[in-house]
Amino acid sequence: MSLKNWRKLTIGGVNLEPGSALKNITASFRSGKKPVFNPDNCTNCFFCWVFCPENAIIVDREKITGINYDYCKGCGICENECPVEKEKPITMEDEPVEY
Repeated sequence: MSLKNWRKLTIGGVNLEPGSALKNITASFRSGKKPVFNPDNCTNCFFCWVFCPENAIIVDREKITGINYDYCKGCGICENECPVEKEKPITMEDEPVEY
């Protein structure tokens, strides 16, 4: 998906179908950074999962197993909320932005 016409969008807006985020791939809005998950450093506290506004944290069998990049917008909340002090399991890394 290309964002070259983003300036033509109406400022503000109304979501006529709330709760539809999982129906729509929203990764094209990513900020230029993306979270990278290292399961070896994860304590499975689920803070990232609780605070992720896009439901992009993947959980399987009561463990965090990764990031769903189709929905992640690169906000960095998952990294910020993680209580691990050394060698965080989620780190934000640069990602090339396509226009």
